Amino acid sequence: MKFKNRIFGDAETVLDIRNLTVKLAGNETAEPVLDRVSLKIRAGETACLVGESGSGKSVTSLSVMGLLPKGSLAAMGGTIDMDGKNLLALGPQAMREMRARRISMIFQEPMTALNPVMRVGDQIEEVLDTHARLPGAEKRRRVLDIMDQVHLPEVERIYRSYPHQLSGGQRQRIMIAMALILEPKLLIADEPTTALDVTTQQQILSLIGELQEKHGTAVLFITHDMGVVAEIADTVHVMRLGRIVEQAPVETLLRHPQKDYTKKLLQAVPSLTPRPYRTGEARETVLRVSGLQKIYSTGTIFVRREPTRAATDVAFAVERGRTLGIVGESGSGKSTVARCIMRLIDPTAGEIRVAGKEIATLSRRELRPLRKHIQIVFQDPFRSLNPRWTIGRSLIEGPLNLGEDKRKSLARAAELLALVGLPEDAIGRYPHQFSGGQRQRVAIARAIAMEPDVLVADEAVSALDVSVQAQVLELLDSLQKKIGIAILFITHDLRVAAQICDEVVVMQHGRIVEHDTAWNVLSNPQHAYTRSLIEAAPGRFWDFANFRELRSA
Repeated sequence: MKFKNRIFGDAETVLDIRNLTVKLAGNETAEPVLDRVSLKIRAGETACLVGESGSGKSVTSLSVMGLLPKGSLAAMGGTIDMDGKNLLALGPQAMREMRARRISMIFQEPMTALNPVMRVGDQIEEVLDTHARLPGAEKRRRVLDIMDQVHLPEVERIYRSYPHQLSGGQRQRIMIAMALILEPKLLIADEPTTALDVTTQQQILSLIGELQEKHGTAVLFITHDMGVVAEIADTVHVMRLGRIVEQAPVETLLRHPQKDYTKKLLQAVPSLTPRPYRTGEARETVLRVSGLQKIYSTGTIFVRREPTRAATDVAFAVERGRTLGIVGESGSGKSTVARCIMRLIDPTAGEIRVAGKEIATLSRRELRPLRKHIQIVFQDPFRSLNPRWTIGRSLIEGPLNLGEDKRKSLARAAELLALVGLPEDAIGRYPHQFSGGQRQRVAIARAIAMEPDVLVADEAVSALDVSVQAQVLELLDSLQKKIGIAILFITHDLRVAAQICDEVVVMQHGRIVEHDTAWNVLSNPQHAYTRSLIEAAPGRFWDFANFRELRSA
């Protein structure tokens, strides 16, 4: 890996934040959410803002954009200077003029940021309509041009498409096109690659860098992924509890971190070096999949279309106390396989045996008593937990449905909370009263309340920051040792797969292209596609835990 080593001493300062303080609105005695935050970004510079969830990264970006939630948060001190103006002093109309023209933002989840009932071409045109008066033909030409610049294929077709008709990477490119069409001086990117697989992530990072070089844009990149930081940053600002605790050029910070908190963040990054395969006596096979297929018919009675083969001839087995990972790009079939195994969708063909019982062809009624053998943890625990139920009620729902006594189930729920490292009083609280990592612990406790043979984890740590991610991975590993559960781990993060998996299955276009121990797959990949995934992993040449490069690139 070669650092940019660019010098910005004489470059124009695009953004100058000085002593920014943000507090809860109407509560003068509360601790500040942001406490005297100061940073500068110069033309052409990429400044990365890193830290754990709740550190103040997104509040900083929303302050710059003038989008702090009214009635909840308010800037109580400091200045945000851009173009000779203090953004905190601008009125609503003046701030609207600054947005898109001078400052633009890319959000983490494009599907929630894009209007689902508008064609994407019209949504990009809407930015021009709001900030510029152009004839229809010129407007369309500029939209198609920026879509071409962000390397979207078949721009005429995509111009007419709706967000749900595009892949995650394509939707993120639409967001970048919307952000850059007016050539702003500052681009704020708030976790824009967190939910993307490694190859799409690499493409998006390269695209932002390419457009930055072309337009001279300053970039404030918010992320918890230190691999991304190593790839793109010029300077790094580390935040903790609303304060910036360390600032340095990227090479200096990665090689010589000064603060214990910065060292902790770096050491929490999982290594790409896989753990050795755990040998030992033969174990019981608790999940066996063979000949699994899932075919979607996309045509109608009037229009015949080629069916989509989401999974073809998928076969593997998982032993008790072992973890098998499934990795691959978005659309490779990982989650389709997981949902077929859980019988959340019905497989087209094949056999699924859980704890020795064939479940692929069972009816919903026949399947119900067998669901206790296999449970799932989803990516977003906030959406999978009922916000109106206490944690205790969520934990006892499954056992009660199987006829267990309520008092016994509540006692078991208290034990489970202790097992996943949550306090006793958590049983009477609600999901919104917990952090993201704590909610995921609740989701894991709920899954193991059924005492399953198999736990399916579908991107269960991809939305968590590195330190919380490390805690959840450690929790899964300790639970596996204590109760002998088998884990099917779906992930696009090869670093995570390296740390938790005994075996790895690599999927491409619905098929398994490689299957071996994690050590063999990640250390000596045999298939070109597996090699391309490893080569796309950000920061792959960096040993974050020991603050050194693995080799010079």
